[in-house]
Amino acid sequence: MNFVTIDFETAKYSRESACSVGLVRFENGIAGGTYYSLIRPPVLYIRPDFTRIHGLTVDDVKDAPVFSAIWESQILPFIGDMPLAAHNASFDMGILRAVLQWYGLKIPRLRFFDTLFLARRTWPELESHALTRLGETFGINYNAHNALDDAHTCGKIVLLAAEKRDAKNIKTLLKSSGIRMEKL
Repeated sequence: MNFVTIDFETAKYSRESACSVGLVRFENGIAGGTYYSLIRPPVLYIRPDFTRIHGLTVDDVKDAPVFSAIWESQILPFIGDMPLAAHNASFDMGILRAVLQWYGLKIPRLRFFDTLFLARRTWPELESHALTRLGETFGINYNAHNALDDAHTCGKIVLLAAEKRDAKNIKTLLKSSGIRMEKL
């Protein structure tokens, strides 16, 4: 069970407005290294309604590095050759693509899978598969909409699904769930 979870928070609706990122590396089914950074968005503005969701303000991110300053030196090496997992991956992978394009960075050959789809396939009886609801259902206490806490919770959902499906690795887990690995 080797993978890296990723979660972004944004300053506004535009995808390149990432204002924080959290990553957790899972090796042999155990949470290991973590990476978290605030990010100065290209336009230094955070919608007040977004601040109410994630708690981040302009003062929090005004001195933070821009995404391009941490991508090749910190984030990409942290991910390495492991597959990424994200809850509602179209959102997080869309942000990743958008910030890479915004800063003119090469889009790497990363593989990812969506834990929202995984949860829907593993626990179809649940009324909601939102990360916060899954956390409540499985007794995972965390600070929702904190990128690092969301990434940790996402990884715990992968491990719970693997346990339920008796899967020993990501390939088996995804195959048993009818989910394909996607490419960035």
